[in-house]
Amino acid sequence: MLDENRLSKNHPRVETLGALDEASAALGFARALCRVPNSAEVILEVQRDLYIVMTEVATTLKNIPHFKVIDQSRIDWLESEYESRRATVPQPGEFILPGDSVPGAALDVARTVVRRAERRLIDLFDNGEINNRTILIYLNRLSSLCFVLELLENQISGRETSLAKK
Repeated sequence: MLDENRLSKNHPRVETLGALDEASAALGFARALCRVPNSAEVILEVQRDLYIVMTEVATTLKNIPHFKVIDQSRIDWLESEYESRRATVPQPGEFILPGDSVPGAALDVARTVVRRAERRLIDLFDNGEINNRTILIYLNRLSSLCFVLELLENQISGRETSLAKK
């Protein structure tokens, strides 16, 4: 933690940092596989944002003014990236099954890890350990971006996205 205190490895804050680190790693794996133009650059920028989120989670509320935090401008950017891509790919309208393309499957793994990190952050927020609701919104929107990127990767791979229902 970015103060004088030490926390056990199973402390909720440490668990949250681990989930955020896993999300960045999963996104990095997906970035390495992406074939859709500009997706890798967007994912790299997201990974940099997650580094800022991890810094924010690792510090106490008293010390947070000393660090850069995720603000509304980053949500606006993420939503813009999502909307521009969403407009270019048909939306399934129901649950899908991952695995139609390798990059798409990697993005689905990243999406689920981001959702876990979001749930961990909600616990910290509800317990008053963090107070920037913006990072919760950011992670929620990030999972949506991962979903649409998965659809695009399936499309560019020439694969139809599998629906959960037959």
